[in-house]
Amino acid sequence: MSPLAVEKKTNEAEVNSGVVDVTFIILTKNEEINIVDCLNSIRGFAKRVVVVDSGSTDNTCSIAREMGADVYVNPFVNYATQFNWGIDHTNIDTKWSFRLDADERLTPALCDELRKIIQEHDQDDVNGVSMEAWLYFMGRKIKHGCHNKRKIMLFKTGKARIENRKMDEHTVLSEGKSIYCKERFIHYDFKDLNHWINKMNWYATREMQDYYDFKNGSSYEIEGNDSVTLSTRKKKFGFYYKFPLFFRCWLLFIYNYIFKLGFLDGKEGFVYHYMYHRWYRTLVDAKILEQSITNKPFEETGDLK
Repeated sequence: MSPLAVEKKTNEAEVNSGVVDVTFIILTKNEEINIVDCLNSIRGFAKRVVVVDSGSTDNTCSIAREMGADVYVNPFVNYATQFNWGIDHTNIDTKWSFRLDADERLTPALCDELRKIIQEHDQDDVNGVSMEAWLYFMGRKIKHGCHNKRKIMLFKTGKARIENRKMDEHTVLSEGKSIYCKERFIHYDFKDLNHWINKMNWYATREMQDYYDFKNGSSYEIEGNDSVTLSTRKKKFGFYYKFPLFFRCWLLFIYNYIFKLGFLDGKEGFVYHYMYHRWYRTLVDAKILEQSITNKPFEETGDLK
């Protein structure tokens, strides 16, 4: 089933069991192509939606307002700063908060599972719920060859913040524990190839900076007891980066495309795995090499144009 078909099903099944005491925080910048489907997917589930925009020049803000979201505008420094600003400055008074990107959608089955989790753990020390995504690329669901990253998306208000990193910023609980949600959300990670390439270039700069922060003594450790995230970071900083520049990206591509069966996802799967595991990781290495030659001071990359 395509993402748009899922969204249509969401609308038809709209209020399975009623609104939940949760505020969604969505960061945007020129997301008019995504924001309608995103907001439709949480209609009948979210009590309140907060959109924190960083200067859209399209109709993102007006569309979000028309669909009932409270829209705030704040200059973008980095993802963590922007999201934490949303936590602190948008008057959230619901018991739960939800971290959602504009290109992500919830499914009816996921909403049903989250309702049960919220009801069951409303008064205990379960303060966060982690989820994984089904990734769609060029309209195709990527089923093989890539790790669908798990992250805490639902958390009790006041019990979590986004950690201050340049890449792979995770939600960190200040107390309590998190549990795992079985149903997956949809990550529709594609506007067009030009936008995707620009985004990967933007990410690569931040990834390079994150790498040098680690080389200069910053820890990849994560606060709290998120063992899955910690294990992933150990593999990247303690294993992957120990291989030679430009060789490691070939190994990553071969591992994901061949040994993890990425080739089963057709032409779209080839484009995704080659461009992400081979091209993007080569770009990161190229920026690491350039930085080692120039030793230029790091500058904030701002938000994606």
